[in-house]
Amino acid sequence: MNKIKKYIYVVVGLISFVLGSIGVIIPILPTTPFLLLASFCFVRGSEKFDRWFKSTKIYKKYLESFINERAMTIKQKVMILTVVNLMLSIPFIIVDNLHMRLFLIGLVCIKFYYFIFKIKTIKPSNAEV
Repeated sequence: MNKIKKYIYVVVGLISFVLGSIGVIIPILPTTPFLLLASFCFVRGSEKFDRWFKSTKIYKKYLESFINERAMTIKQKVMILTVVNLMLSIPFIIVDNLHMRLFLIGLVCIKFYYFIFKIKTIKPSNAEV
């Protein structure tokens, strides 16, 4: 992989990590999706950043159980679904196109199916390290 792509992955990973960290403090900003993106980027961008990220308390508290067990707490699921639904409601309201609205409804249905049936729900005490 060329160096420019690796640098881009690291920069996007750092931005995602910062946004995920802010999400720890500000509940309206989802933590887990940003940390997942950061993990994805660090794995592809730099072994050093990947090791550093996986050693942070934020990774261990908010992402490790999801990565290892494909599981989240009900609070994590609700927060992610709420924020994503609010974001998807904006184009649903603004765009006056039936096909786009049907696509967005389908996307929401798929998202709910995935979160309800594909990601296990664990108790908060099991999610903490």
